[in-house]
Amino acid sequence: MSRRPKKEKAIKYFDYSLLFLIIFLLGFGLVMLYSVSAYEAQSEFGDATYYLRHQARNIAVGLILMFLVTQIPYRCWKKVGPLVYLLAFLLCAAVIFAGSDANGSTRWLEIGPISFQPSEIAKIAVIIYLAAVLSRMPKQITNFRTIIKILIRVVPIIAVIAYSNLSTAIIVAGICILMMFVASPKYSHFFVLAALVVAGAAVFILTQSYRSDRIMAWLHPEDYPDEAYQTLQGLYAIGSGGLFGKGLGASIQKLGYVPEAQNDFIFSIICEELGLFGAICVILLFILLIWRFMVIANNSADLFGALLVVGVMSHISLQVVLNLAVVTNSMPNTGVILPFISYGGSSMIFLLAEMGLALSVSRGIHLDEEYPKA
Repeated sequence: MSRRPKKEKAIKYFDYSLLFLIIFLLGFGLVMLYSVSAYEAQSEFGDATYYLRHQARNIAVGLILMFLVTQIPYRCWKKVGPLVYLLAFLLCAAVIFAGSDANGSTRWLEIGPISFQPSEIAKIAVIIYLAAVLSRMPKQITNFRTIIKILIRVVPIIAVIAYSNLSTAIIVAGICILMMFVASPKYSHFFVLAALVVAGAAVFILTQSYRSDRIMAWLHPEDYPDEAYQTLQGLYAIGSGGLFGKGLGASIQKLGYVPEAQNDFIFSIICEELGLFGAICVILLFILLIWRFMVIANNSADLFGALLVVGVMSHISLQVVLNLAVVTNSMPNTGVILPFISYGGSSMIFLLAEMGLALSVSRGIHLDEEYPKA
């Protein structure tokens, strides 16, 4: 009597490479943050470790949240996608009416002792919501009308965010377009969308004189020393770093010359202290991170999981590219931080929650061979 062949057991997978890259970037970010912020922290608060301690606390909270999200089966988010999106919209709308002001911007909500930016929650909410919507209509997405209908659903939250935080609204809009671009086999539709975006941006800039002044300051920073002061000081830092930099902690520009160096312009100080070599290493780390996202998305068990990871990858890619473009004066200053490295509170915590989503999708991969397709 012949025996039936045993069914090959699927191998459970977890992307430890992605986890290692995240931890390495966080560790590197803490070292650079202390180097960049110690002088200002000592001057402002009498404590050189002020920013370092707060960042370490935010990372600890974020890692706990990342671990919890990793343990939740990612398919559960598909059911609550619309609810998460609605909650994020209401929180972003609440900023307009009850937001708190910091550094001249009203972007925070305060609930008791907790202060956070709802726009950071909106990034995750849009990724979950769009992944749920797109995974339910993989064939309809080839129709341009379907793309417009999906855009109409997310325009309200983008508009509400743009009211107080234009840079984040640009990132959220970019996430939406990239997720639809990946889901749709027809790329011609997105040339039309790109033309509409360019036309809309031109109208947006020309309607207010201060916006056109910012464009002129970007094109000719030396002619606008006040408006382009941060950009010029950042370029001085990059230029003085040379090939291997001045050495860790030896930056001159961080000593009060580059405003808020621990935030948007931390990459300029990295270039000054670690040189071109250090800057390239940082960029390569982000490229490796994006590659791991691609591996997870390519091996995901279903379309929803793949689109979740594509959304997270789009967010990281856009934010890194925009930050580097601003620091090198390749585009106007938009106030976008460098993920994992710049100082941030709610931005760091919710960024790590996003990483939990990607790791959760990697846990859902079942393979019949030893390794996933790289």
